[in-house]
Amino acid sequence: MIVSMQDKGEALLSKCSKGFKSLVRRKQVDSVHVRREGHQLARKLTALDLTAIGVGTTIGAGVYVLVGTVAREHTGPALTVSFLIAGLAAALSAFCYAELASRCPSAGSAYHYAYICIGESVAWLIGWSLILEYTIGGAAIARGISPNIALFLGGEGNLPAFLVRHTIPQLGVVVDPCAAILVLIVTFLLCAGIKESSLVQTIVTTVNVCAMLFIIVAGGYLACKTGWVGYELHGRFFPFGLNGMLAGSAIVFFSYIGFDAVTGAAEETKRPLRDLPLGIGMTLTLCCILYMLVSVVIVGLVPYYALNPDTPISSAFSANGMQWAAYIVTAGAVTALCASLMGSLLPQPRLLMAMARDGLLPAFFSDISTRTQVPVKSTVTTGMLAAVLAFFMDVSELSGMVSVGTLLAFTVVAISILILRYAPPEEVPLPSSLQQFIDSVRKQLDDDSQSMERKEFNDADIVEQSPSQSEYGEASIQYPLIEKQFCEGNQDKQNPRRRRNIAIWNIALFCIGVLVLTSAASAEYLPSLVRFSLGAVGAAILLCSLVVLACLNQDEARHSFGHTGGFLCPFVPFLPAACILINSYLLMSLGVGTWIRVSIWLIMGALVYISYGWRHSSLINAVYVPMAYLDHIYRASSSHQV
Repeated sequence: MIVSMQDKGEALLSKCSKGFKSLVRRKQVDSVHVRREGHQLARKLTALDLTAIGVGTTIGAGVYVLVGTVAREHTGPALTVSFLIAGLAAALSAFCYAELASRCPSAGSAYHYAYICIGESVAWLIGWSLILEYTIGGAAIARGISPNIALFLGGEGNLPAFLVRHTIPQLGVVVDPCAAILVLIVTFLLCAGIKESSLVQTIVTTVNVCAMLFIIVAGGYLACKTGWVGYELHGRFFPFGLNGMLAGSAIVFFSYIGFDAVTGAAEETKRPLRDLPLGIGMTLTLCCILYMLVSVVIVGLVPYYALNPDTPISSAFSANGMQWAAYIVTAGAVTALCASLMGSLLPQPRLLMAMARDGLLPAFFSDISTRTQVPVKSTVTTGMLAAVLAFFMDVSELSGMVSVGTLLAFTVVAISILILRYAPPEEVPLPSSLQQFIDSVRKQLDDDSQSMERKEFNDADIVEQSPSQSEYGEASIQYPLIEKQFCEGNQDKQNPRRRRNIAIWNIALFCIGVLVLTSAASAEYLPSLVRFSLGAVGAAILLCSLVVLACLNQDEARHSFGHTGGFLCPFVPFLPAACILINSYLLMSLGVGTWIRVSIWLIMGALVYISYGWRHSSLINAVYVPMAYLDHIYRASSSHQV
């Protein structure tokens, strides 16, 4: 009976261990060996196309309103500095994305990187969060277009009857036919092909940028005529102090969200190693410059306290006798929203396709059209869902949930950079169909290793049997080179493993320290002493682990990880660490209501993963082999096929 209970305990422990390993199983990094079956996405995008996608997705209509509310309530004339600080903070994430995108240029963006570097469960969490972001984000953007179109035409009365919003009395729901139709039009464009949709995106984004250039040039001319009255405040450039400026930076940071859409089209880029980092960099640089110049002009035209919080740019021009400029500003807002809508609906089908390829979603979503070479089924599904939401629901209250997905993705991408540099995956999964080649190569390499060990042992034995060796090991005097090489060989085998374990523990400790510190900083309901104590503990853990990482050598395997020769993130570990800290603080600063809604969505995702994804994962029967064996196995497989 005791033996039976022990057997049951061992079986239960084995199942738990197997279940945990399945949560952290990692897929193979992109390489020349990876060959996907079926039709592929068309590689047609250039760096210019990627920049148009990124700028169009990032510059939404929010900036046309944001400059007024932030300047009035937080920054005053220092709005430009807030945009600069926020741009630099966004650049931290952009550097991390640029390296991973060039190393792993496949569809899925942050989900794909997390699956390679961290594990399946975290990748699913990110993918599920991004699905929510893209769906709600697209619907919210579409709901914002119809009021701007009505404003451009002079009121809702000038809209065609079938586009006007109206209320269903029985349900008390305000439906928006215009929003739903716009989503369906964009869905059709995305199904036509990546080059066709990127061309439309480029045209719309160009119109939006031209509208912003008009604001900068015409506004700058008016400000020069009036003497930049907004800055004549007797030295009050920071009327709300440094805290106000930083609070403004935290708000306008979200206006930079969207550059990650560039990585969603990684698999459709002609030269991903060069064009993906270039597209990300040009997107962020152009957006930051435009934001800063617009804020300089608008705050200079009108004193910050006189800005209209709803229509700051139009009212600033009207106050200087240019009422007609409101039409250009409104046209810019409409095109900005249309470009953002296309940018929001573009990455989601590719994300679903990537998850379906990995077996975490049904294979239906991974189908690629033979004619247009885009995932048409995924595109139509996401487009229909976004159209229904845009038609029936006012999703503005759920807009905070959009930020959670992006910030989680930014954080995980920065963590992935630390893992890639200090503890890249040592083993890769291969299909069980290669089992015979795996066993053959493993046996051959193990035999070679044993032969080498015997040779080293014999060399050491020569030292031991030397007539000149004394009882206290004087062989090192008689044969110093043999002794030194033998000892260094053992140390070389032990030191990388020890360094790797230290790195993994310190990355984990750093994340814990960040979590404690940011939780204490945002928990205003706690007593000051408790917050200070928790913050001090978190800061100590954070700093100590960061110092240890900075003192460690980075893993040599990083040089051969994925596609080599692309962009490398600078200042590791400090830059990714700052990125993790900033994004974690912004996550913790979101409201309780937002986190409750997000938690419900994540629980639903966990149930979907347990019931389907975990059981159908492409890695469920995979065989993990050391990275060093990979080339030998593929070579043996290729020679057998020939």
